[in-house]
Amino acid sequence: MKLIKCLLASFLFILSFNSFAQETAQTTEENRTVAYISDDLFIYMHAGPGNNYRILGSINAGEEVSLTGKSANDYTEIIDNKNRVTWVESKYVSTTPGLRVAIAELNGKLASSEENSLKISADFTQANNNIAQLTADNSQLTDEITALRKQLTQTQSQLSNQDLAIKKEYFFNGAIVLAIGLILGLVLPRLSARKKGSMESWK
Repeated sequence: MKLIKCLLASFLFILSFNSFAQETAQTTEENRTVAYISDDLFIYMHAGPGNNYRILGSINAGEEVSLTGKSANDYTEIIDNKNRVTWVESKYVSTTPGLRVAIAELNGKLASSEENSLKISADFTQANNNIAQLTADNSQLTDEITALRKQLTQTQSQLSNQDLAIKKEYFFNGAIVLAIGLILGLVLPRLSARKKGSMESWK
């Protein structure tokens, strides 16, 4: 029975310790602040807050680190990009990016601006090409409209001439019919009169 109680107590202790450790880790991660190493060549990282602690390595200038919020003896605890928890002199830690980071950002913005400039230039060239094509199309359409108007004028002139010719033909035909009518009107009565005279002479 005592063995079971001991096992249960150990199990509960392990659970409590794991939960506490997870909460501590989460709190530590939440308390981290992004910072940067100042623009010196490199600085040494120590195992504790002071030069008397063991050197764990070096960190390059401009490198991004995370602050744990701990500081002592003008040293600040950081977490580098290799996830190592070390201490460096506080005067070399800044919350603003160094020149290297700023230059890298400016280079990135410059590259983006150049890319946008090239795209705008390409769009402008394409727009000019489209304008030139539209101008050529407009000129061609203007020429076609001019040719159609000329052809329409010629057709209207031909129609007018045809109407005049038809009217002349009608006039001449009418005149001929009228002349024939007059001739018949004059000749037929005389013929009738002669025919009557000849018949009377036979009697």
